[in-house]
Amino acid sequence: MIRYSLRCDQGHDFDGWFRSSDAFETMRDSARLSCAQCGSTSVEKTLMSPSVAAKTARPLSAPVNPAQAALDRLRRHVEKNSDYVGLKFADEARAMHEGRSPGRAIHGEARPDEAKKLIEDGVPIAPLPFLPRQKSN
Repeated sequence: MIRYSLRCDQGHDFDGWFRSSDAFETMRDSARLSCAQCGSTSVEKTLMSPSVAAKTARPLSAPVNPAQAALDRLRRHVEKNSDYVGLKFADEARAMHEGRSPGRAIHGEARPDEAKKLIEDGVPIAPLPFLPRQKSN
């Protein structure tokens, strides 16, 4: 596998792993490669340094992108200070709003129609700008 540093036409930097240089070009040319932040399919390789195995383990580097660092902080805060209720989010939020369940901070998943109904009914909810850790790789 080959790791490439990539940049979209909107200036977002990200990494991608490919079987070969040809695999990258095929995916890029067929618009099957897109930026995770904005969805742009105009993606190019950027300057990168070769990967050299280190003799000792070292801590992971901090995210280069300030926006990604802010999202990481938000994710950690949400995960530390709320309960993940998964696909039961709409039911749990409604139960707390109606007083059938004790109030607490929760996060989870809801279908668009469920979220719309909660908002129409005055249940205070907001979308989170990241996938739940249980759904991400």
